[in-house]
Amino acid sequence: MILVEDWAEIRQLHRAEQMPIRAIARHLGISKNTVKRALANDRPPKYQRPAKGSIVDAVEDRIRELLRQTPTMPSTVIAERIGWEHGMTVLKDRVRELRPAYLPVDPVSRTTYQPGELAQCDLWFPAVDIPLGYGQNGRPPVLVIVSGHSRVIAARMLPSRTTADLIDGHWRLLSAWGRVPKMLVWDNEAGVGRGRPTTEFAAFAGLLATKIYFCRPRDPEAKGLVERANGYLETSFLPGRTFAGPTDFNTQLDAWLQIANRRIHRILQARPADRWETDRAGMLALPATGPGHWWRFQTRLGRDHYIRVDTCDYSVHPRAIGHRVTVLTDTDQVQVVTTDGELVAEHPRCWARHQTITDPGHAEAGRRMRHQATVAHLRQAPDTATGPAADVEVEQRPLDSYDRLFTVIDGGKNDKEAS
Repeated sequence: MILVEDWAEIRQLHRAEQMPIRAIARHLGISKNTVKRALANDRPPKYQRPAKGSIVDAVEDRIRELLRQTPTMPSTVIAERIGWEHGMTVLKDRVRELRPAYLPVDPVSRTTYQPGELAQCDLWFPAVDIPLGYGQNGRPPVLVIVSGHSRVIAARMLPSRTTADLIDGHWRLLSAWGRVPKMLVWDNEAGVGRGRPTTEFAAFAGLLATKIYFCRPRDPEAKGLVERANGYLETSFLPGRTFAGPTDFNTQLDAWLQIANRRIHRILQARPADRWETDRAGMLALPATGPGHWWRFQTRLGRDHYIRVDTCDYSVHPRAIGHRVTVLTDTDQVQVVTTDGELVAEHPRCWARHQTITDPGHAEAGRRMRHQATVAHLRQAPDTATGPAADVEVEQRPLDSYDRLFTVIDGGKNDKEAS
């Protein structure tokens, strides 16, 4: 057998330089028949070891018969049926080669997404303690959204997994995109809905004009894009990082996502950022007005002048005591306004649990108002010496009436009993 280099030179000498076969054989020191075989074959020479018989050859017909009857029969069962007494590896290799010929053809479909068609959503819980303030640490959820066509990832840490915080998280991430996918795919997350969206999330979907699709229970493959993104965050973003708090976490995450969305995606073999404009063009327009402070409720402010949001109490200016106020909350701040639109409280959102947040101005105003109320009460209190109580006439009985009552003198109780 000649080398590939010799085969190439023979063909070059004969076809390009018109050298006769005998001259080529004499020039290269090989036989004329070798030159003829090289010229007759358009493929380069390749060494192939002659096939040797296998110990399985003797029972191949019986294996085929069993597979014809039951194509899915395991190799261990086949070995038992044919009385196989040798190593299993060589038998399993042969069964693996023969089985496809007896199985029905079942090609899988490749899932593709049209630009703007959908985005998959999920909550990722990073395995790291985040300082939340007031000496508390926690592991708040991270909302992750992955666009189907481009595979662009967006993510943000939220204070909780309640409906209001999920709505605010969606709005912030979609606002950064500037567009809305035509469908948002979710599993059965309680804050979003189970089988059907909650009333608040349905209203949010209506505002966005998008559709909410819920996967079947225990079917993580239905949203494999975001599940893989969660794993990517776990293995590529989280290791070796420390965080001063939720704000620092989101800052570092935003910077990392700028890099991650420019990597070569393994499946697409393209950069998500390069496909983003096409994907974005197929999405819906962002509504002109957002949900604002979606977590809102009204209450009448009591004398305590604190309102509770989630598990924390926030102070309100005491001038609003007795008035109905509206509490507006998002993931960043808590605001309280009166029915006249007057802002009577504004606090950063507290991520720690069971805390009391007091504005020093509210505390000072409360102290001042309590002092004024005390002074006013004292001024209105009646004077016992000169007031109306001094003009009341009270009957004064003679003192000997009490002596007779207690039998100290004659004519009392004992004299009457004796008679």
